[in-house]
Amino acid sequence: MAAALAGANMIYGLGMVELGMTMDFGLLVADNEFVRMIRRMLDGVPVNDETLAVDVIREVGIGGEFVTHQHTFDYFKQNQSQSQLIDRNTRGVWKDAGGKDMHTRCNEFAKEILATHQPDPLPDAVASTLREIVSEAEKEFS
Repeated sequence: MAAALAGANMIYGLGMVELGMTMDFGLLVADNEFVRMIRRMLDGVPVNDETLAVDVIREVGIGGEFVTHQHTFDYFKQNQSQSQLIDRNTRGVWKDAGGKDMHTRCNEFAKEILATHQPDPLPDAVASTLREIVSEAEKEFS
């Protein structure tokens, strides 16, 4: 987060362990989640009359309750991190759901991605350009 706030636009080493000699797909999934959260923080929080709920504050009034107001439902997920892998349940709920730690969840998610992901095909122009680059390299290094 500190590097991102300082202006760095590249994060090195996602999923790497042992000085980068080993790749851990579960760690890559976890690191990706952290990067997504960091990028969300860098987007900032929009501050205007609508997001500040100025009209709602006037409507509900001092000492009123805002948690169940429709405005809260409309906006709270936009500014709260929605992690797929971090379990924010109480310990009892977590244990009742199987008690899987984050390492286990990340490894299972990585395996699911590897088993089911279907990447979008490259646009024809990009695929053609890559074929040309490979053909030229094969000629040069043959």
